[in-house]
Amino acid sequence: MSTYYWVGRTAITSLAHAMWRPTINGRDNVPREGGVLLASNHLSFIDSFAIPIASPRKVAFLAKSDYFTGTGLRGRFVRGFMEAGDAIPVDRDSSSAAKDSLDLALEVLRAGKAFGIYPEGTRSRDGRLYRGKTGVAFLALTAGVPVVPVGLIGTDKVQPVGARGLRLADVTVSFGEPIRPEAYAGLPAGRARRQLTDDVMDAIAALSGQERADTYNEHPPSVGP
Repeated sequence: MSTYYWVGRTAITSLAHAMWRPTINGRDNVPREGGVLLASNHLSFIDSFAIPIASPRKVAFLAKSDYFTGTGLRGRFVRGFMEAGDAIPVDRDSSSAAKDSLDLALEVLRAGKAFGIYPEGTRSRDGRLYRGKTGVAFLALTAGVPVVPVGLIGTDKVQPVGARGLRLADVTVSFGEPIRPEAYAGLPAGRARRQLTDDVMDAIAALSGQERADTYNEHPPSVGP
């Protein structure tokens, strides 16, 4: 792993502990080697920092391409951490963005790495947990890797939707027991993807304590952080 990543991770971890007093639960549920999906609820931009900081291993994420083109001190900081952490830029407005994202994620998983994913697709702007999209199950079943559900609490208080600055807040990152794709092998493909996804979302809900929404989340306009 790059020196920049570990230097940056150490600095950000120290800052996080000082400002946000994070509570981390279930780190032993994350396999220390081999491909694995970390599937989390999504409340804030800061989520993609909180999970790698709490995880016992490096986690790659897809990130909107805007995070790699920012200017000024903040822009350089975000870009540097994203690149050091193996974040993969994706133009989510592209017509092929969904397929490109899955292809890139499969490459990471087949290389035996950890990959972070938000099954809701985008941040919850009202705090509810939305229905999961089946991409998480497609990746787990295709790559043959377990899914570790992750529940985040408090990251929306660190950086509320629409805010640019960071605030003091208590943050909890909880890693649940792995959900293994072999348990769904006997089901028809479509049903297996839906059932695995629903089980992942149920596990996330148990970890995060969020109210459930019966609908899919919608992408907000591409403004703000």
